[in-house]
Parts: sequence; C-alpha cells; structure tokens
Amino acid sequence: MAQQGNQLDQERFCCSICLDLLKDPVTLPCGHSYCMNCIKTHWDGEDEKKIHSCPQCRQTFIPRPVLVKNTMLADLVEELKKTGLQAAPADHCYAGPEDVACDFCTGRKLKAVKSCLMCLASYCEKHLQPHYEAAPLKKHKLGEPSNKLQENICSHHDEVMKMFCRTDQQCICYLCSMDEHKGHDTVSAAAERTERQRELQLSRQNIQQRIQDREKDVKLLQQEVEAINGSADKAVEHRDKIFTQLIHLMEKRSSDVKQQIRSQQETEVSRVEELQEKLEQEITELKRKDAELKQLSHTQDHTQFLHNYPSLSPLSQSTDSSSINIRPLRYFEDVTAAVSELRDKLQDILRETWTNISLTVTQVDVLLSQPEPKTRADFSKYSQEITLDPNTANTWLLLSEGNRKATVTSQEQSYSSHPDRFTSCYQVLSRESLTGRCYWEVEWRGRGVFVAVAYKNISRAGSFKECVFGYNDKSWALDCNQTSYEFWFNKMNTPVSGPQSSRVGVYLDHRAGLLSFYSVSETMTLLHRVQTTFTQPLHAGLRLYSLFGDGVTAELCELK
Repeated sequence: MAQQGNQLDQERFCCSICLDLLKDPVTLPCGHSYCMNCIKTHWDGEDEKKIHSCPQCRQTFIPRPVLVKNTMLADLVEELKKTGLQAAPADHCYAGPEDVACDFCTGRKLKAVKSCLMCLASYCEKHLQPHYEAAPLKKHKLGEPSNKLQENICSHHDEVMKMFCRTDQQCICYLCSMDEHKGHDTVSAAAERTERQRELQLSRQNIQQRIQDREKDVKLLQQEVEAINGSADKAVEHRDKIFTQLIHLMEKRSSDVKQQIRSQQETEVSRVEELQEKLEQEITELKRKDAELKQLSHTQDHTQFLHNYPSLSPLSQSTDSSSINIRPLRYFEDVTAAVSELRDKLQDILRETWTNISLTVTQVDVLLSQPEPKTRADFSKYSQEITLDPNTANTWLLLSEGNRKATVTSQEQSYSSHPDRFTSCYQVLSRESLTGRCYWEVEWRGRGVFVAVAYKNISRAGSFKECVFGYNDKSWALDCNQTSYEFWFNKMNTPVSGPQSSRVGVYLDHRAGLLSFYSVSETMTLLHRVQTTFTQPLHAGLRLYSLFGDGVTAELCELK
C-alpha cells in the first residue's frame, strides 16, 4: 500500500507533457498544472489558431493566459525532492508486448535491464540493486534480458542445464548425465560453447571473405558493362563512317548491322547485370547471415547459444565466379573489321561477306561464370567443323577426307597458283576463321606434326622465321613427335611434359586470350596453356615433318 501511495504522489506532481517532476510549475485557469516551458511550447504551436487550450481537459482560453509561477506548488515539489521522491517512469520505461518485464514489479511492470542466469529471473534497475549489494548475489551471473530463461531448466529433473551431451547433441542437467545420458560424451555447456564459438568465428571469416570476393566481382562486372558499352559505341561510330562511303549500295545493310550490334550489346549487358544482381543478392544474404552469427556469438547464455546454434540456416551455395576474367577485350571490333572489308569488296559484299558480318556480331560473348571445360564431353560442346584451305596448302601436301587430312607426299601436287599458299614449309591453314570459344582435335601419324593456330596475315613465303608456325608473333604451335612435346612462339621453345598420344585437343577462347593443348586418350591431360591477347581472328594450322615416304599425316577429326 505504501508503494501504491508513493506511486500516486509521483503522478500528482508530474507534468503530463514531459512526464517528469514539475519544473517552475504554473497553474492554468482550469486548475491543471504544467512546467512553465512545457505549456509555453505547447501554446506556441497554437498561436496561429489564436485559441489556446489545456492539454488535459481541452478547456480553451481567449486571449492566451499570462503564466505565473505557482510558488506554493514549486516549494512543495522541492520539498518532496528532498525526501527522495523521484519522477514516475516515462511510458517508454514500462515493458511492452515485445519487451522482457521485471519479474518483481507489481502492477504495471517496468522493462528488465538484466536477467540472472542463477535466479532464472529478470530485474528492472531498481530490483536489480540487491545483486550489486548483497554478497551472496554478487556471485550470480547476469546477462541480457531474456524471456527464455525457463528453457534452461531440465524438464525431467527441474535442474538448470549446465552440461551438453555431444552424443545426443543436446543440453542436459547434471542429473541427466548420471541417468539417461550416462556413458555419453558430455562436457560443460561453457566448454561446448567455446568450441562452437571457434566454429562460428571461422564461419564468419568465411562469410566476410566471400563478401569481399563478391564485392570485388561486382566491381569487375561494372567495369565489364562499361567496356561492352564503350566497345559497342565505338563499333557503331566506325559503322557510321564506313557506311557513309557505301551509302548508295549498303543503306539497308547499315541499318541491319546497327540493329544486330545493339541487340547483342543489350543481350551481353543483360547477362552481366543478371550475374551482378545475383552476386549483390548473395552479398546481402551473407551480410544477413553474418549479422545472425554475430548476434549469436554475443549471447552470454551458453544454453541459449547451444539451443539456437543448430537452427541457423545453412549458407546457400556460392555463386561460381572463379572464371570472371575482366580484361581489356575487344568485343565489337571484329564487326568493324568485317565492315571495313566490305568497303574493299563492293561487288562481293552482298554475296560473300554479309553473312560474316552477322556472325561476327552474334559471336560477341562476355566471360560470365563459364570456366574452362573439364571433361572431353564439355569440350565437345564447343566443337565446330573445320576444314583445310587448299589455297594455303604447300604443294608437297596432299589434302583428302573432304579437305580435313593432310599427307606429306613424294610427288608435288598440281595446285593452282595462289598468293595464300605456303611455299617454303609444309604447312596448311583452315578455311574457317576462329573466334569465340571453340575446340577441335588433330589425329597424327608418322614422325611428327606441329598443331598450330595463326593469324591469316602470316607470311606465306620468305624467310623461315616469317612463315613457319611458332617462329613469329603471328602463330602458336605445339610440336608433337614420338618422344616429346615442345611449345613454340616467336622462335622461343618451351619443353612440355605429358603422356604421349596420337591425338591432340585444342581449346581456344579467343576473347579471353586462352589457348590450351591437351593430350587426348581415355582421359584429357593438359599439356600447355597460353594466356595472351589475340588481336585478330585465328585459323587452325598444321605443319608436317618433311619426310617423304614416312607416312606423315595429320587429320582434323570429326567430333560427334
């Protein structure tokens, strides 16, 4: 009853606006009292209406009353302060539906500021004081307010669960360890918490690293979008200039090329942005997960920690972005080259080169989460039909099998004269140009063969250095013989180790600047990989050892 009376006194001497003890109290004509500053501020907001009212009874006053300090009330408040009377708690100090309430408050309960893990009760600031003052209570362990303290009690023995059974993965009390969990692997909840805390920290480190990786990938993809747009804009600019020269012959084709470029640009940008959005969503999920783990790691109650630990949702599978390889690639410049070729071949453009332009535009392909294939089946997805160009074959090479096979002969072939023909070495190039991602295999017999790729503008005659595959900066070649492999580029050779095989696979990712050679048998073994920047379309090449009658052959295989 004394407490209720004290509470009543507090409410009588509190300002209903600030909910604190009256300061410089004033009494309105209606009889209600307020702090002078509180009622002034309230009435200042009503000045425009020119009608002032009491916040409690709503009685209006015209004109605005002159406020005079109620000295009697002020003296009474000061006297009450000296006796230890404090202001009534503000509404925000009382426990709401989502708050932990003090177990010792009567009537309207205050918010708990701490929960005692020994008493299994929650306390407001006032009722918590004995835990700071009484010697026996000082040893109790206090934690953040919790509504789940009863979950720490064993339902079988009504004891606090301070142990953890690793065998059954659950919290138990001491009596449980002597009863149904006897013989199990049991430790203290604190010890298990320490172990799980280490696991949690490792998980957080992993998450934080993944966040950094994904953020880095997002930045790279943003750069990729800018590069695609810049390259596309540049291609369109060149298109305008070239087609201006051909306006009378190519007006319709000009519009078609522009439409294809823009369409492919939109497609590629959409693909980049799709992965970017996916990575950003993963970053958001990882940050949320990290926040959950952080919150759990700060839980002081071991039992609650162990209760909640198994319920944490597992991490989603990480987006594979290991093959994002942002380089200063040339996306649409091949289109420009193709259009420039039209300018030089006005009469043949509609019949021969127009198809090449369309294909070049659609071959623009951004590297988005597409790692190099691993199995032969994966490589075969990029296989394409390649044939040898008779106009490039040396006259001592016989082409057969639909121009897919080359054989060194002892009799010179009667090929017609052509400026593209190799004259000083037993070489031949493919008819098809190679861009994008493609794969092919070469089956060889005899003493040896060079499996190569080269630019179309490699010299066809002249010095050995100028025209032989691997002896200049316009070709890359793998020398395959019966005992070893060697890789050649710009007259520099690199020894290559690997299992001997009569079949060699070649994987080209033109825009990524990736060229790989594989020994093909029942399995595929990487022999050599080149990482560079290709500035022109490539052609497959074969160079055969020049030994007459030795049956040296090389064939571009048909892959089904």
